[in-house]
Amino acid sequence: MSTDVTRATGSGLGDPSDPDETAEISVDGIGEPVVVEEERLRDYTKLRRILLAVWAASVVIFFWQTGIAADRTSLIFILALGMAAATVGRRRVITVLIDWLPFVLILMLYDSTRNVAVWLGMPTHWHLAPDVDHWMFGVNPTVWLQSHIKHGEPPWWEVIVSAVYMSYFVVPYATAAILWVRDRFAWRRFAACFIAVSFIGLIGYTLVPAAPPWAAAKCTAQEVADSPHDPPCMYQAAGVVDGNLLGEVQPVNDDASPYVERISDRGWGVLGLDMVVRVVQIGKSQSNLVAAIPSLHAGLTMMLALFMWPRSKWLGKTLFMGYAFAMAFALVYTGEHYVFDIILGWLLAGAVFTVYRVVDAKYLLPRRRAKEAETGVPEALAGS
Repeated sequence: MSTDVTRATGSGLGDPSDPDETAEISVDGIGEPVVVEEERLRDYTKLRRILLAVWAASVVIFFWQTGIAADRTSLIFILALGMAAATVGRRRVITVLIDWLPFVLILMLYDSTRNVAVWLGMPTHWHLAPDVDHWMFGVNPTVWLQSHIKHGEPPWWEVIVSAVYMSYFVVPYATAAILWVRDRFAWRRFAACFIAVSFIGLIGYTLVPAAPPWAAAKCTAQEVADSPHDPPCMYQAAGVVDGNLLGEVQPVNDDASPYVERISDRGWGVLGLDMVVRVVQIGKSQSNLVAAIPSLHAGLTMMLALFMWPRSKWLGKTLFMGYAFAMAFALVYTGEHYVFDIILGWLLAGAVFTVYRVVDAKYLLPRRRAKEAETGVPEALAGS
């Protein structure tokens, strides 16, 4: 009796949108299918669970001993190991490298060009964003928030604020990893949107460098009259500066400092996680300090919310959109960004997402469907 081996997709046999997530079915000589892979699939399921458990335990131990990954490349490498573990028996391991290496290389190019702004020497805007914020609200939102809800010692809820702020360096990449495991087509589109927001944002803060609230609170109009990129006043210790660009903080709580502070990492002190504080401070020291317009923290979290909106149920929609608004609050309260910066970040995310939807609907999806109709095989299964 001869036996032909065909490829089939179906419930329980992997994602039919992925060329590697298929199961082999043995067909005997008279055309009656005999499933010969069920036990192998069960074994792979057990293996994936074991590998994921080992990966998760290793990540926890690694972070506990060495600290949270302070750079994007290390984080993506850790996630890649998890993705490989999650797709054993469903995809070739090399697929992780094929898909993610170009993404990582593009982001490394982005990192290498962030300091172009310093080289160009464009004048730094110190008044634009605070003036717009004051025009919109009648007060400076950062000054108002730190006047009314800041305490001398961080309260418990500042742990949440600090966690939301730092999550920007983890959540978009972790979400991308989950998307890759579940739907490579969606992942490719997410990666394209992510790169577009990042590079357009790079162009924005390169051509229009702008100082954040915490820096403006340390400087007077006279000290930044010639629009300097990094005046000495930026690097002085936080304190009361008469005539600073933001105005005075009038704290409701007696123990709060009467000036705007950069407090995005102090919530970790409530938990005694000095290691996390050090990692955040290292990251800040290596960043472009006048890259406030637009806010990529706001832009990428809103892009994530918009991208996941049609792919999520009501709870997911609420969580992703709530995350974007929580990030906005954290950025303004902690002195990292003005509301103006955040609005520009949201507009950037909305523009990129709109272009993606138009291009996908008018060009990519029709081309994919035409190819499938021509070949009679779904594009994913055709390996394209």
